[in-house]
Amino acid sequence: MKHLVVALAMLAWSCPGLADIDAREARLAAQLRCVVCQNQTVGESNAPLATDMRREIRAQLQAGRSDEQVLAFFEQRYGSFVRYTPPLRPSTWLLWGLPFALGLAGLAALVGTLRRRNQAEPASELDDAQRERARRLLNDEAAP
Repeated sequence: MKHLVVALAMLAWSCPGLADIDAREARLAAQLRCVVCQNQTVGESNAPLATDMRREIRAQLQAGRSDEQVLAFFEQRYGSFVRYTPPLRPSTWLLWGLPFALGLAGLAALVGTLRRRNQAEPASELDDAQRERARRLLNDEAAP
């Protein structure tokens, strides 16, 4: 009985650490891209490589590495592509800035088009000859 109490106490003492590691593993797996799957994180993928990557994440966390160290390990091993959301660095400025620049360019084109449309010349007034011709055409259509 004494051994059971000691075992349960040790289990209860170690569980908060395991829960913390589980949460960190899930968070890190959601930040890493599965390199063999298309548009899936390591946490979502069922590929064997993703399973190995999750196992490596857990091993590094249990070894006491920080989240940044784990991410740096995978980035060094697989390149910056492994990050599901790439960090903001000089090499990724275009990646982050291009959508905003294209959105602003589209908005500017839309505003320019709408302004030109509103500033178009109004239709000119009809002179007397054109007015008389229109009247005759309308009268011809009205007669059966």
